[in-house]
Amino acid sequence: MRQLLGTAFAATWIATISWADVPRVATDIAPIHGLVSQVMKDLGEPDLIIRPGASPHSYALRPSEARALSQADLVVWIGEGLAPWLEPSIEQLATNAHVLELLAQPSTTILPYREGATFEAHDHDEHDAHDDHGHDDDHKDHEGHDEHSEHAHDEHNHDEHAKHNEEHESHDAHPEHDEHAHDEHHQDEHAHDEHHQDEHADHDKKHDDHHGHDHSAGDPHVWLSPENAITWLSVIAEELSELDPENASKYQKNAQEGIAKIQQTKADLAPQLSNIADKSFVVFHDAYQYFEVSFGVTAAGAISLGDASDPSPARIAEVRDTVRDLNVACAFREPQYNSGLVDTVLEGTEARALILDPLGTNLELGSNFYPELLQEMGKTLIACLK
Repeated sequence: MRQLLGTAFAATWIATISWADVPRVATDIAPIHGLVSQVMKDLGEPDLIIRPGASPHSYALRPSEARALSQADLVVWIGEGLAPWLEPSIEQLATNAHVLELLAQPSTTILPYREGATFEAHDHDEHDAHDDHGHDDDHKDHEGHDEHSEHAHDEHNHDEHAKHNEEHESHDAHPEHDEHAHDEHHQDEHAHDEHHQDEHADHDKKHDDHHGHDHSAGDPHVWLSPENAITWLSVIAEELSELDPENASKYQKNAQEGIAKIQQTKADLAPQLSNIADKSFVVFHDAYQYFEVSFGVTAAGAISLGDASDPSPARIAEVRDTVRDLNVACAFREPQYNSGLVDTVLEGTEARALILDPLGTNLELGSNFYPELLQEMGKTLIACLK
């Protein structure tokens, strides 16, 4: 008996030493946790910083999550473009950790932000209608200017833009507000001064980019591209191999297994989604562009910007018009955000609303998380649009 106990103790001690040699890894969101889990598999389990069901765009760390950062040997995160609040926490807490920012990797494909409430397929005719006003040139400088596309067929476009300015500044449209005088000044200036167009575009950008958030770095929802996820598995394996050379071959093998899983998942989903490629849908916030490109599906518009900031009344009205004009069959809520805005957009239409979750809130964490996230999103799209 004493010998058996000694053998068991020795095995436990050896396993503990082996586990201790594996780097401690902290990840930002569940899909990245899933990719790291695939690479680490039985060697260890990464920590998740942003709890399931929370928005990565804004978040307050809990003590356990701050502790995970402070103890990490490696931090794997999307980057400042997705979670600007997390960067100072990493700098202050993960002082001894290697930091792998996936947005900064040369292999990462990054798409530009889509600033408009409605996307290109809905905007072609309206862009053509603006040719006499030089709208195409303006659009290159400010994609978000598409929010005014509802005025495209109005001969008095300048007056309508001035009126829209008044609504932005007064918020509640109270004529007694001091801003009214400011709006009148802008209206006069707009009639004869081309410079006002630039001021107007800047004003709209600040309003709809949620107090001037910088979107110049591109759309940060990069994890919804399976091609990006495939390249990241190799990058994560290389990073862990550098920190833990003894297990390098295991990390590399696990990464290759993960790549095969994702490739098979995409191969299975692609023909199913091709059957709904001609169907348009509306999303709560513009988080799905990478999934759309990878699988050939089409979103007609987004109620909120890609940073999930509160949409303006004009933006909500434009998306509602798009739902009606294009006879959109489905709109998607997200568990992290206010679903009441989706109800507002669908009011008076026959469009359905389902939950499409880019973070996989209800999925079990682990090495199969990422392929299951793709499968779940594909099934939801098919269920709502077929």
